[in-house]
Amino acid sequence: MRPVDNGILSHLIETEESLISYRDAERSRVRIQAIFGLSYVETALLVLVAAVWVGIAAANSIAGPVAGLVEAAGRVSAGDLDARVDASVGPEEIRALSIAFNMMTTDLQVQQAALRAASLDAETRRQFIETVLSGVSGGVVSLDAQGRISALNRRAAALLGLREDAVGLDLIAAAPEFDVVIETVLEGRSDAEVEVDLIRDGETRRLRVRGAGHVAEGLVLTFDDITRLVAAQRNAAWKDVARRIAHEIKNPLTPIQLSAERIRRKYRKEITGDLETFDRCTDTIIRQVGDIGRMVDEFSAFARMPAPRFEPANLTEMLRQAVFAQRFIDSEVEVLLEGPEADVLITCDARMIGQGLVNILKNAGEAVGARRQASPEPAGRIVATLVSTADELSVIIEDNGVGLPVRDRDRLTEPYVTTREKGTGLGLAIVKRIMEDHEGSLALTDAREGTGARVILKFPTTVRLTSAAVGGVEEVI
Repeated sequence: MRPVDNGILSHLIETEESLISYRDAERSRVRIQAIFGLSYVETALLVLVAAVWVGIAAANSIAGPVAGLVEAAGRVSAGDLDARVDASVGPEEIRALSIAFNMMTTDLQVQQAALRAASLDAETRRQFIETVLSGVSGGVVSLDAQGRISALNRRAAALLGLREDAVGLDLIAAAPEFDVVIETVLEGRSDAEVEVDLIRDGETRRLRVRGAGHVAEGLVLTFDDITRLVAAQRNAAWKDVARRIAHEIKNPLTPIQLSAERIRRKYRKEITGDLETFDRCTDTIIRQVGDIGRMVDEFSAFARMPAPRFEPANLTEMLRQAVFAQRFIDSEVEVLLEGPEADVLITCDARMIGQGLVNILKNAGEAVGARRQASPEPAGRIVATLVSTADELSVIIEDNGVGLPVRDRDRLTEPYVTTREKGTGLGLAIVKRIMEDHEGSLALTDAREGTGARVILKFPTTVRLTSAAVGGVEEVI
């Protein structure tokens, strides 16, 4: 035995208890580590959630106004200029951007309103100009720098034989007659004025064309149809000539003819040699004087054509008589009459209309005769047709003669313009004058088949008498 110090047993007991505790802690270390790891993960997750929440809150404070800007920009792109954004929320930079956006949309709205007003004003002006141009009697054509048509009015399309949508066509290709106007402008004359002859559908029109602008920038051509004006001036000039001819030439013709006839009666018996020459010379004088007298009478009749006296007349009978007379002029030419069997009663000057029908048939017979001299086949043929419908009243005379010239065909109705060697050129002029006095028209076209001419005397349907008026005019007719 040996003595033990005080406290050793207690230390041993404490040591044993500590050992036991250590061993218990050793056995619980894994569980404690797991608990610690779970605690750490929980803490990290809480921190992450807090950070995400803070980030979302910060992003919402920026993304909200930006989303509003995006939505408003989409509305503006769709055409809604009333879109606005709230400039009182968000960071300072977003608020400044919102204010700038609202100012931009306001300016755009004001500018759009101004543009709409200007567009409306321009459209109103365009419609006004188009209305004015469509109603003017002259043609207007606008050309670009390449000479293509950029705009034209209705009258220009009608004169040039184009459609109103002929924009983009080359003017020189569509109307070569205007080349002289372009050349005049190229020479340096910015305001050129040229008269050109335009041939469309066998009809020649005289146009007075004015060009304004520069070729490098485009041109504006305006032109007027002065065909009737020129014809009226020529008619007035020829009327004056006709009066002078009737006054200056007709008076000495009668004593010349009487003197020639007296010489032949008085001295024919006294001539013992070469009587044939004497007779031939006197006959020539008398015949030529007679021809000159008839020519002067035609000029005088054209210059002093009286005003028509309108009375009820039978157009069918007048045409029938004219055809009957033409058949006796040349029996080798077949003259046919086609039309309604019933009489067509109109109000007109029967003497003047009859003279016009005779002149047209006479011209047709001479055209057929001229053609037969060159070629006997086919046989001469003239067809006179009376067309009387609700919408048309006309007399059509068609032949298979030499036909009408393509150029200056409309000038055949002017005085002293003729295609025959011995013609005076007054027949068609008188007929046109008669038709104009009756508010009608005279048209010269080609025959529908083969060679020849087709003349149309078109009357207004208002001259046709109604059935109620027929009974009161039968005796007059």
